[in-house]
Amino acid sequence: MNFHSGLGAELSSLPLGGAIRWYYVRPRFRAFLENLKITEYQTNDGETKHRGVVSCLNRGYWNSSDDSMNRILIGSWGKYTWVRPPRDVDILFVLPLEVYWRFEQRSGNRQSQLLQEVKSWLQATYPQTDIRGDGQVVVVPFNSCKVEVAPAFPYRGGGYLVCDTHEGGRYKWVHPEAEIAALDGADTALNGNVRKLNRILKQWQRHCNVPIKSFQIEALVMEVLSRLIYGGNDEFWFDWLVRDALGHMISRANGRFTMPITGEVIPLGDAWLSKASSAHGRAFRACELEYGNWETLAGDEWQKIFGTMIPTRIG
Repeated sequence: MNFHSGLGAELSSLPLGGAIRWYYVRPRFRAFLENLKITEYQTNDGETKHRGVVSCLNRGYWNSSDDSMNRILIGSWGKYTWVRPPRDVDILFVLPLEVYWRFEQRSGNRQSQLLQEVKSWLQATYPQTDIRGDGQVVVVPFNSCKVEVAPAFPYRGGGYLVCDTHEGGRYKWVHPEAEIAALDGADTALNGNVRKLNRILKQWQRHCNVPIKSFQIEALVMEVLSRLIYGGNDEFWFDWLVRDALGHMISRANGRFTMPITGEVIPLGDAWLSKASSAHGRAFRACELEYGNWETLAGDEWQKIFGTMIPTRIG
């Protein structure tokens, strides 16, 4: 490898004799993953905020002030794939079936009307908060993190029906339990790496403002790790795992995948492709530098992808 001039100072980062390669990869990625963990304060804050929302809706629809009944955590809080600081808490709130039939008697966009009713219950409890309906959810934007509520009805085939207000309104079948089961199975089979790599790529998504959904990243991570012979190896391999996950993502541009149980086909699009290509090139360069134990230079490349959550220097 030909390094540019001015790298002489980096020779001190090489182990004695340069015989040990990839010396900094394991501690770098372990520190990175530690930095991505949400704090106890953030956990308690998210719990407090979403439980307040649940209690409000239980009073409105179930004649109870319980703060956990009829709530299903989904998204990063349900799948334990959150990164610090958490941006939102996603929940399904299960409504009585009588509410479904009440709105079926109406004309027009019933789903939009349902979101507005849910919003009105929340607005009475949080009058100073700019609560809004947004496609499939009601968003309660607290200062530290927002709570996104998807009103839901149990579906006879398992899972739930949730609102989709687009194109005149409809109900969409989702099965969060099946999604979590698929993630749990893959994560167990791959030594916990599915969740770890998900958190890492979600940090890239956030730092580089990448227009891809978190659940799309999740599906791509499960795909690529199951195909790599080192997909279940420890953090010593994570420079390659990041590089190869980005490469796999690029190869799947404009592809699609299928959600478990419901069979919903999810298009991947390619709005994120240029940023994935840029990140892949930087990851490839970082891998080369990690091989040579260029501690800070490799860290600089990683920080272009992930920001300062990944350290340039170890220890």
